[in-house]
Amino acid sequence: MAELEGLEFGKSDFVLLDEVTMEQFMENLRLRFEKGRIYTFIGEVVVSVNPYKQMDIYGKEVIEDYRGRELYENPPHLYAVADAAYKAMKRRAKDTCIVISGESGAGKTEASKYIMQYIAAITNPSQRAEVESVKNVLLKSNCVLEAFGNAKTNRNDNSSRFGKYMDINFNFNGDPTGGHINNYLLEKSRVVQQQEGERNFHSFYQYQMLQELLFRSDELLKSLYLQRDPAEYAYTSQGASASNNDSLCHKAVMAALKVIGFTAEEISSIYKILSTILHLGSLQFTNDGEHVIIVGEDTVKHISELTSTEAENARKTLLYRTVATGGGEVIEKGHNEKEASYGRDAFAKALYERLFAWIVGRINSVIEVKDYNPALHGKNTVIGVLDIYGFEIFDNNSFEQFCINYCNEKLQQLFIELILRQEQDEYQREGITWQHIEYFNNQIIVDLVEQPHKGIISILDEACLTAGKVTDTVCLDSMNKKLGQHPHYTSRKLCPADKTMEFNRDFRIRHYAGDVTYSVEGFLDKNKDPLFQDFKRLMYNSSDPVLKEMWPDGKMSITEVTKRPLTAATLFKNSIIALVDKLACKEPYYVRCIKPNEVKSSMLFDDGRCQHQVAYLGLLENVRVRRAGFAYRQPYARFLQRYKMTCEYTWPNHLMGSDQEAVEAIVNQHGFEDDVAYGHTKLFVRTPRTLFTLEQERSALIPILVLFLQKVWRGALARMRCRKLRAIYTIMAYYKCYKVKAHFWEVERRFTNVRNMADYGKSVEWPTPPAALVQFHRITQHLYRRWWARQLIKNIPPSDMAEVRAKVAALSALSGERVDWGYSRAWERDYLAKDSPLTSTNFVRITKELKNKDQYSQILFSCSVRMLNWFNNTKDRALLITDKHIYRLEPKKHFKVQKRIPLDSKCSITSLPHQWILCSEWVPSE
Repeated sequence: MAELEGLEFGKSDFVLLDEVTMEQFMENLRLRFEKGRIYTFIGEVVVSVNPYKQMDIYGKEVIEDYRGRELYENPPHLYAVADAAYKAMKRRAKDTCIVISGESGAGKTEASKYIMQYIAAITNPSQRAEVESVKNVLLKSNCVLEAFGNAKTNRNDNSSRFGKYMDINFNFNGDPTGGHINNYLLEKSRVVQQQEGERNFHSFYQYQMLQELLFRSDELLKSLYLQRDPAEYAYTSQGASASNNDSLCHKAVMAALKVIGFTAEEISSIYKILSTILHLGSLQFTNDGEHVIIVGEDTVKHISELTSTEAENARKTLLYRTVATGGGEVIEKGHNEKEASYGRDAFAKALYERLFAWIVGRINSVIEVKDYNPALHGKNTVIGVLDIYGFEIFDNNSFEQFCINYCNEKLQQLFIELILRQEQDEYQREGITWQHIEYFNNQIIVDLVEQPHKGIISILDEACLTAGKVTDTVCLDSMNKKLGQHPHYTSRKLCPADKTMEFNRDFRIRHYAGDVTYSVEGFLDKNKDPLFQDFKRLMYNSSDPVLKEMWPDGKMSITEVTKRPLTAATLFKNSIIALVDKLACKEPYYVRCIKPNEVKSSMLFDDGRCQHQVAYLGLLENVRVRRAGFAYRQPYARFLQRYKMTCEYTWPNHLMGSDQEAVEAIVNQHGFEDDVAYGHTKLFVRTPRTLFTLEQERSALIPILVLFLQKVWRGALARMRCRKLRAIYTIMAYYKCYKVKAHFWEVERRFTNVRNMADYGKSVEWPTPPAALVQFHRITQHLYRRWWARQLIKNIPPSDMAEVRAKVAALSALSGERVDWGYSRAWERDYLAKDSPLTSTNFVRITKELKNKDQYSQILFSCSVRMLNWFNNTKDRALLITDKHIYRLEPKKHFKVQKRIPLDSKCSITSLPHQWILCSEWVPSE
């Protein structure tokens, strides 16, 4: 890794430091920050320093560089740990989580967004619409939750004032199918009070600035009874004012709400609730001598209209409290000015808290995995992303900081258990000898806060449940008595010489991150988190369905006996314990965020400030564990399965006694004997370089193996196809043989008795032959016709054979030319010689004369004809054809020769049934 980036950028993994000291650690961290390298590895942990500027290291090209690569194959980056978590989830079907920790302003929120963007970018390559929809909602939810859960503080312009844990569900293909968001401890006290220089939640300012941008008229503002200036309202005028970015951010929020699926009515209800909260802050109470009254009844009417309640009910709820006596009697108890103001603020905080919880629930209803069936859809795996508030030390630390720092103690405990203690315990279980590393176990601090009956939360709950007037000071005295001997707890009473704490107000806890002094003022009220039941019933009876849905507990009447609700601290403790249990069952990946300075400068690196964070994050101990231990460990079977192709003795299967021996063969062949250790069930690899080398060789062999497998498979497919073709051809051959035999059988059946038929089978229809016998069929038919002709001819007398031959010759010549050519009658040839005696005598005489004269051999044909000349006149004539000439004779003049033309002259016979002879050489006048 150092080679990838160059030595001028320092060591990209703190494990590679020459000496593990705070000085070298800080020197390397400073050098990388100054060189623009904000990410550094500690094994699989990413240390991130907030650059306080935009950096061009998050584009599509960078995503492609990290997609599918090993953790140590590229320079340190958030994408590397995100890809490692995704690959572990996809390859091993194991749930993973990414824990992002650090103090406020260290860049946790931005880190979580980049991780989400990376996971969205590398999933769903087929662009399935339903998966894209889930990805869009998951990404857009960040924008909405930031608007309603983040605020500007003195340390951070976009500080998360709530904790967020998001589970992303994946199918067997590795595509996101849904998710679930858990939110923790929204800082609702910010709704009614902010420190100097800080602001309320972004949503209040974004909404009011949006009106100026989109609505040139005041119509919408008038419907909400609002002014554009946030300074007009008590809840938004205490700290910093609105900024120019608010309107632009709100554009993105509105677009995100629509993408997620919020309806126009739901969005309208959201902003009516925000307007109601602003109007609540403007309410003032005064005493007219006997009763408390509201200054400005119009504001109450505005609130009732915005919440869709009756104005009189809203007024009574603000001024009176309904109490049920032991006998079931219901009485109304009027507030004094202090109680009315307290109830107003409590109502405003509860409104915003329930609005935020409803928004989270509404998002969850959209992104939850629906109709999931493990048998049908495969194993459902999860990647969890935790973005939760960092450790906080303010000038005035109250109940919220106490809960936040307790949460960080629990997360640090998880980090210790999963990264440090489990690592050492695993080495001991596997029988690996290594140097023991001392580390601070903060379990003692966790017990100080959450231990039953003895912890601070138990003491607070006990004080809240005690009847009578119990003050914060009384609660502090109780903590001093019960915790006075605890090494991590002190107060001014226990340490009178420490003047940094006030008597009867302050106590101090020695957290893993440093000493924090808390002011006990307001602890009990914030722990009780009281809200008069009248406000709950008022909201439940609203005609606005969104408001009604947010207050289901308002359904109960005042006389119904209900169990005392859990305190805020106990609820938070239970949720954090559940969160830690959820994280503990997943394979963790860590991003440790560091804030370089307090002035949000991209150039300043505050050594003292950073060193303090490095110390309380336990980063140096983490380096020592990694350096003294092994960077990678894997069961023998799994290691062998992944790398067996890199050794000739283990591919494709080894013949050794155990998997451990096979793994040793792989290690020895590559010369890594000095960089590994063999446990009872696992192989331990000391440096990432060894693993990187194995991965490189495996990556080079995979294409070769793939080609080999493709070749084998293609050969198998070809052989299967060949066998199928052979079978097909065999079947075809047998079928053809069957068809030939069937045809022969059918011909034999039809023509068996043709000798005994009158027509010798001429009327028998031939069967259609198969394609293979078409030519044979033609030959057979020809042979049959010859046989049939022979049967006919053998019955003709020899004297008629000359006529038969003549007719056959005529058939050959006239076939297709004449329809009727006299084949059905007897042919006499010399018809005139066989006519009447007188005619025949004259004709015979003239033929003898012509024979002597023209020397012809025989008479071919003679008959009487009708001549048609050019003038359409007809005359009776006689026609004589010899083997040399054609003669036209005049029968009435004793067959006088009128015309003689050679036999080869141009004469033709028409194909029409009138039997005309056309002779062009005869003179037309004749």
